[in-house]
Amino acid sequence: MTPDDVDALTSPAGRALLAELAGTEAEDPVALAARLRRAGHDPALAALATTQSRLRARAASKFGPRAQDLLLTAAGAEQATRAVVAAEHARRFAAAGVRRVADLGCGVGADSLAFLDAGLDVLAVDADPVTAAVAAHNLGRPVRCADVTAGVVDELGPGDGAWFDPARRTSGGRRLFDPEATSPPLSFVLATAARVPATGAKLAPGLPHDLVPAGAEAQWTSVDGEVVECALWSGPLARPGTGRSARVVRGGPSGAVVEVDDTDLPVADVGPVGEFLHEPDGAVIRAGLVARVAADLGGRLVDETIAYVTTDTGLTSPLTRAFRVLEVLPFGLKPLRARLRALDVGTLTVKKRGTAVDPDQLRRQLALKGSRPATIVLTRVAGRQSVLVVEPVSP
Repeated sequence: MTPDDVDALTSPAGRALLAELAGTEAEDPVALAARLRRAGHDPALAALATTQSRLRARAASKFGPRAQDLLLTAAGAEQATRAVVAAEHARRFAAAGVRRVADLGCGVGADSLAFLDAGLDVLAVDADPVTAAVAAHNLGRPVRCADVTAGVVDELGPGDGAWFDPARRTSGGRRLFDPEATSPPLSFVLATAARVPATGAKLAPGLPHDLVPAGAEAQWTSVDGEVVECALWSGPLARPGTGRSARVVRGGPSGAVVEVDDTDLPVADVGPVGEFLHEPDGAVIRAGLVARVAADLGGRLVDETIAYVTTDTGLTSPLTRAFRVLEVLPFGLKPLRARLRALDVGTLTVKKRGTAVDPDQLRRQLALKGSRPATIVLTRVAGRQSVLVVEPVSP
């Protein structure tokens, strides 16, 4: 997409065509294109609008009904912050008394929209001309097209905050895992935090714990089981005494939200497998807070290096997925095949942690042909490779 394409989509003809295409995402693309040609629509504009309509449909899971009013790029839709997560970002800034947030690398404007919804003023900046034009449409206000490292931070004063969403992909789409390889790099974010105390950043979930500065808070967030970010909060945005936290969101914007942090973090016990097995949410694991979950459940780890918690009671937690343990077996292909065939298993769900076994290859090797479904967990128990036959427990 080009700036001219953005102009075409926001023209009266473009707006009318986008409105006409609402709800057509499931139509066959070839048939839809033919119908638009027969109706006399400009082919170039029709192609742009059709692509935009499909992007909006995919983005509805992130933005809700608001997606139908947004302009999106393919990369922007994929990388945009979910509305339920952006609202938490905005809440942090508002609670800290920030009046204006510089959204440095605003993308299509997902976080800026949440800042505006929270009553904050916004200085939105993005280095890409097309993205800046798209964001300007979405925000209904100008967006500065500039390199965020080239002096924008110097304009910020008392009452201002800074928010970063560094680009974590190369121009070819390859994902970047080194925080110093992103644009801007983590070092620039930390340098900004030294000048603008209320600085936050949306970083990759794989952020190493040793890169979290003293006095800052790193919060890992998951939405419906998917870990979506690690937000780094500094100055008044960080909760005192909290270095790492996890925020678990289930059920979308109106669903349940549970938070846990490392305040007075206990040391987890290790012991034998009990009647129940608990798989902590990915945000809890990333934040290194499995011991907190184990303590809250009155449980223990099955192995000191494995993030599975076991209990003797049916107590559940919104921070874990629970399973009833039916059997515990030493790992071995032949005895496992014999046992599963004896149980008449045909469909097998394989969960794993702490093992190099490939689940797809294992299913092929087992060659099960039974009529019943089953779930197994491949993991270490007290240092030994083991197989747990389990069944899910309803939350």
